[in-house]
Amino acid sequence: MEQRISLVTLGVADLARARRFYEALGWRGQEVEETVFFQAGGLGLVLWGRDKLARDSGFEEGPSTGFGGITLAHNVRSRSEVDALLSEAERAGGRVTKTAVESLHGFYSGAFADPDGHPWEVAHNPGFPLAEDGSLTLPDFGAL
Repeated sequence: MEQRISLVTLGVADLARARRFYEALGWRGQEVEETVFFQAGGLGLVLWGRDKLARDSGFEEGPSTGFGGITLAHNVRSRSEVDALLSEAERAGGRVTKTAVESLHGFYSGAFADPDGHPWEVAHNPGFPLAEDGSLTLPDFGAL
């Protein structure tokens, strides 16, 4: 298997609400057959009904129990962008779950949850520089 993620699909309770949230953050999606697709750099972010996603993945839909063991991350180019994006997410209907703080490792990050509770970290990490197109290449941790 090649080291690549092509799509990230988020199960949502209300597709229209979820789409409005991401579009309020500036994303532009295309709806096809009750599914919304967003181009996100080199991968796709997909919104799909939680019950449909569960069935399609071979699971029975049940009540959400909170944190699902995965966090999406959005790296930015400056500390001020972290603060601005957290505020923007809150205005769009998300919930800030962690105010931005400086870590012991020298990066600055906070987190928000979208209206369906999917957590997003927003981080400025000088050790993970972003290319002009927004792509991230991990550093050689052995050289640090």
